[in-house]
Amino acid sequence: MQDPDARHNPGSPRVHPGDVTRTASVASPDVPRLQTDPIIALSGGLPVIDLGSGATKPLVIAHRGASGYRPEHTSAAYELGVRLGADALEPDLVSTADGVLVARHEPEIGRTTDIASRPEFADRRTTKTVDGITHEGWFVDDLTLAELRTLRAVERIPDVRRRNTLHDGRYGVATFDEVLELRARLSAEVGRPIGLFPEIKHSSWFAERGLPIEPALVDALDRHGLNRPGSPVWVQSFETANLVALRGALRTGLVQLLDDHGAPADLAAAGDPRTFADLATPAGFAGIARYADAVGAAKQLVDPLLVSEAHDFGLSVLVFTLRNENRFLPADLRRPGHDGAWHDDDYGDAFAECERYLRLGVEGMFSDHPDTAVTVRDALVAPLIS
Repeated sequence: MQDPDARHNPGSPRVHPGDVTRTASVASPDVPRLQTDPIIALSGGLPVIDLGSGATKPLVIAHRGASGYRPEHTSAAYELGVRLGADALEPDLVSTADGVLVARHEPEIGRTTDIASRPEFADRRTTKTVDGITHEGWFVDDLTLAELRTLRAVERIPDVRRRNTLHDGRYGVATFDEVLELRARLSAEVGRPIGLFPEIKHSSWFAERGLPIEPALVDALDRHGLNRPGSPVWVQSFETANLVALRGALRTGLVQLLDDHGAPADLAAAGDPRTFADLATPAGFAGIARYADAVGAAKQLVDPLLVSEAHDFGLSVLVFTLRNENRFLPADLRRPGHDGAWHDDDYGDAFAECERYLRLGVEGMFSDHPDTAVTVRDALVAPLIS
């Protein structure tokens, strides 16, 4: 998913669920007071995504792990996500200089590791253009795995998640193989299959550098016995051509991601005028349904019309990204702190936001705070399947 600090709450041409009259309220910051009558919207599309347990509830996917509580994409964030009840984990995948897949959100790693404080890497600082946007810093494709192993993870947004900085420097950068091994261990420990939603980051950009992510991804899933029908793995990308190609190589689920602005990088590079907004239409969904099983849409796009149209073409709908903090909530759900003032890092009415999307009929939610999403999901859905 996109960088949570890049845009706070951008506008959208579509109707935001926040404009819909609320049907339930929240009693306290700890326990949501939710209606427990049958919800028509929740009964239509389920169960579409099955991780192997036969559960019929919408999925809660720990976005970069429980990244609201630990530095993102660390083993601690992934493990905590499962312990908090998440059904699945979401690792973003990039490639090192020697072709090893690691879990980082983007090629530039200056914001999520301690490399800026390492004098031995000072000469690696450079400027690169990634999918048309210029970035300055340190890039994963300039480092071997051995070099990357010397770095430690840090909190991406310390101004919002100050408590997470307690964990700065405690964890390294995980390889995709290590994430797969962790998934297997946690599945055994908690007694339920933990799903995995790996996201291929900047597919065309890495391929241009001779570091294509897709072959290494397929190889890893093959080696771990996860490239099979019924696999709890769903591979995601904001680009389109790589998913089309993977349809023939993978027997897992595929998810076409849709941002609330811009266009898929591969389409833009090819001179194709289609944008993400064009893909989020009946014509777009018809095309997506030829190669993918689901769409993962930015929450600003997700409204009753999008959910209905995607379902018409047999596509499940996942929404990203739900977070507790005021900075990332729609204006009507932000809340003042104990001092009566508004702060980005204070929690707003995140329970209500989760409920809004569940009532629209989505099949899954990506959340930095999976315990929040699990609490609301279970309160809403349990009466329907008990």
